[in-house]
Amino acid sequence: MNFYSLNEKAPKVSFKDAVVKGIAPDRGLYFPEKITPLPIGFFGGIESLSNHEIAFKAIHQFVSDDISETALNDILKDVLDFDFPVNELEDNIAVLELFHGPTMAFKDVGARFMARCLGHFSKEKASEVTVLVATSGDTGGAVANGFLGVEGVNVVILYPSGKVSDIQERQLTTLGQNIVALEVDGTFDDCQKMVKTAFLDAELLENMQLTSANSINVARWLPQMFYFLFAYKQLKSKNKEIVFSVPSGNFGNICAGMVAQKLGMPVNHFVASTNVNDTVPQFMESQKYEPKPSTATISNAMDVGDPSNFIRIRHLYKDNFDLLKQNLSSYSFTDIETKRTMLKIYMENGYVTDPHGAVGYLGLKKFRENHPNTYGIFLETAHPVKFLDVVEETLGKSLEIPPQIRKVMDKEKKSIKISTYQEVKDYLLGRR
Repeated sequence: MNFYSLNEKAPKVSFKDAVVKGIAPDRGLYFPEKITPLPIGFFGGIESLSNHEIAFKAIHQFVSDDISETALNDILKDVLDFDFPVNELEDNIAVLELFHGPTMAFKDVGARFMARCLGHFSKEKASEVTVLVATSGDTGGAVANGFLGVEGVNVVILYPSGKVSDIQERQLTTLGQNIVALEVDGTFDDCQKMVKTAFLDAELLENMQLTSANSINVARWLPQMFYFLFAYKQLKSKNKEIVFSVPSGNFGNICAGMVAQKLGMPVNHFVASTNVNDTVPQFMESQKYEPKPSTATISNAMDVGDPSNFIRIRHLYKDNFDLLKQNLSSYSFTDIETKRTMLKIYMENGYVTDPHGAVGYLGLKKFRENHPNTYGIFLETAHPVKFLDVVEETLGKSLEIPPQIRKVMDKEKKSIKISTYQEVKDYLLGRR
């Protein structure tokens, strides 16, 4: 299986090279040469398969040229050592909980899979790799935890100062070892722009091997399809048309779900639920893609004005807007609507959502207004405690701090404050 650049001006590469490079030389995102549907029998008997078996069959075609079956099984054993429960909240609406991993966010799956792939590849090659990543919230903590102590890999995380929650910040600034945090005076879009600029910088590329751990990297992006398949397995017996509502920022998560659909998962529609950063909802109305500066919200992981992975989604549907519209709806919601919904869900169901999950619920409810016969699943992408202040203020309720979070609360924050790309470059080249 080869991977090609969506800009179509760079050579095709193997999975290994796509992971190590992160992004193609022509600045395009890598995309698999083909997506071969799984046998119909796979989905017919999915209830009898373990999560490990499902994940192996789903990812094998994309990685088999570079990772042996034995090594892939070992990687998946490490990555999938926690649960992905689906809980029904009300008639025909359920929540898929993705926060039972080590950093209590959905990105634990992709970050750990990528870290273990790079660790596997680094055994074959002595040179070091520097992972450069921008985060609007949970990516940083998941990447830091996933790559902590991985030999031959250094991690540099850029995050916007004052625009991530206290717990999110602690998860990416307190680990030390091979993890360094650069605290940027700016927005997530500024951080992402600096990362993209670094990948174009000839001097940097001559002096180090850079890769990215954002969802632009195929090893971070593709494994996210696993838990869509796990959810389908749990709800197949409902015998209803299933719809996923995904809180969406950089659109890698929902795109991975759509890859699962291309593999044959019997799900016909996805809802991309956003906060006021509504570039994609506007596109789905006007057919005009007009990126804009991001706006800070209480659902900060979705504060993205120019989502990188939306080009992959358009490519999946051959840039055919009518075909895309058949498979995707997208709606945006304000912080006020989000808080009201968090309180409503808690009062009516006794369930505590984080702001992102509440946005996912809102999108699902809006879609079902015109599609009442569907069975909806919204993704709770992070544990509510990661947004402690806003959740407790909204619900008037104190949350118990899970052990995964308690262990970072008393650690010392260490970050390097920067404001320009030159400072990023100087750090990477050892000039500061």
